[in-house]
Amino acid sequence: MKAALKHAIIRTGLEAIAASRAGSLWPQAGGRGVIFTLHHVRPESAESFVPNALLSVTPEFLDQAIAASKESGLVPVALEDLPHLLADPDDKRRFVAFTLDDGYRNNAEFAAPVFRKHKVPYTIFITEGFVERTRSLWWEVAEALLRRASSIRLDTGTGSEELPLATPGQKNAAFERLSRLIQSIEEDTAVAQIERLASAHGIDPLGVTDRLIMSNDELRRLAADPLARFGAHTLTHVNLRRVDDARLRSELTGSIDAVENNVGYRPNAFAYPYGYPSAVGDREIKAAAEAGLSIAVTTQPGVLAPSNLDRPTAFHRVSLNGLFQKKRYVKALISGIPFRLM
Repeated sequence: MKAALKHAIIRTGLEAIAASRAGSLWPQAGGRGVIFTLHHVRPESAESFVPNALLSVTPEFLDQAIAASKESGLVPVALEDLPHLLADPDDKRRFVAFTLDDGYRNNAEFAAPVFRKHKVPYTIFITEGFVERTRSLWWEVAEALLRRASSIRLDTGTGSEELPLATPGQKNAAFERLSRLIQSIEEDTAVAQIERLASAHGIDPLGVTDRLIMSNDELRRLAADPLARFGAHTLTHVNLRRVDDARLRSELTGSIDAVENNVGYRPNAFAYPYGYPSAVGDREIKAAAEAGLSIAVTTQPGVLAPSNLDRPTAFHRVSLNGLFQKKRYVKALISGIPFRLM
């Protein structure tokens, strides 16, 4: 109920901004443009239980988002070029950069052709553990598990609880409970528990990774696309704010090295896993700069501004959410007004 109410409020706000054309009345709110976040780009799912729907948009919507960006006067550029573009005092243009997290196979199958159609550059952030099939995508494994199981017993660290899964509402509540588990106990331990539950119900966690994520060979082939860029996204997709200094450095530098090994050049862009405030703080922002990265992005919403250059490893991004796939909503986001009202 809470999620449904939240989505209804967001949708109402986007509709109001789109209908009022407030962006034309408050042009300063849009700043210098926007960086968009994407994950999956693929046809709409026929499944009734899709708790990760917010991470998936259709190719048709991506096409509309690019068109909306151009119609709003934004110039598509590569993410990696933003620091020097924003630093040029003579360049007054507004920009849009498209980024895709995790390295899903559908990025090459469905997203890349749309970007090529519009001649728009894009940056894919790679998690090495996914590419090497040593780390599962716990949120995808959890979705597969809850779709199949009739109930699961969860070890919370202080006891256990039975989660019934007879109805869609119970399945959604269980997914939220697993998400809270990831944040409340040591993440590797929580991921391992979800993997054990999945295995007990006949689901291969790393098989899910293999089905969804591009391999080394696929990444190398996609790297031949002159519009494709690649950035680092850690080794294990862990919440960096919850690890010690040594692992933070390892996750950063190791993933930078891994991208170079996979695509043939050293990346200068990075995306923080999860990217919200409890996953990215001053320590992580400083560490990314010390690792030699010229730009790093969170998932905290906001538009581009000259002040981004003061902290180039803390750029904001705006999610193209799969629950709000309308061209007019993209224009409302580009206006920047939703972020001024937050």
